Amino acid sequence: MTEMAEIEIPTDKVATSKNIEYFQYVTFLVDERTFGLDIKNVREIKQWSATTSLPNQAKFTRGVLNLRGTIVPVHDLRARFGGPLTEATDTHVVVIVWIGTKTVGVLVDAVSDIISISAEDIRPVPQGQPNGDGSTIAGLVCSEDAMVALLNLEVLFPDESVLLE
Repeated sequence: MTEMAEIEIPTDKVATSKNIEYFQYVTFLVDERTFGLDIKNVREIKQWSATTSLPNQAKFTRGVLNLRGTIVPVHDLRARFGGPLTEATDTHVVVIVWIGTKTVGVLVDAVSDIISISAEDIRPVPQGQPNGDGSTIAGLVCSEDAMVALLNLEVLFPDESVLLE
């Protein structure tokens, strides 16, 4: 089995052009849907490895892993959005993110790209979506390949008890 190299993510904004500020987002796939996270929230990306389950956790919490001495809860994004738990394999990845002062892992199918977009390119989420989960999406962006839903991590994982310290 080949280990996937950990990717260190730069945290700088892209240079401005004609007074337009561009921001970078890491994009990834879950069930052929494309999502994005502000690169400033992404600590690293690592290959899936088994987690340790804990009792009385949310349905979407896979367990915890030890990341160089830090205990990190890992949440399954597919299950968080109401789907079944992911049958994780070596091809799945965990995006390690910061939510405020917390470090959290988010299980996804694959990381796609890093895109640069301006604030003007971010469109609002249409109101009245049937899933009722629109508040977890901060905005939508049309990229060359797909519509990217930009995630709002603070709304997606708000419960302090879910985000183990």
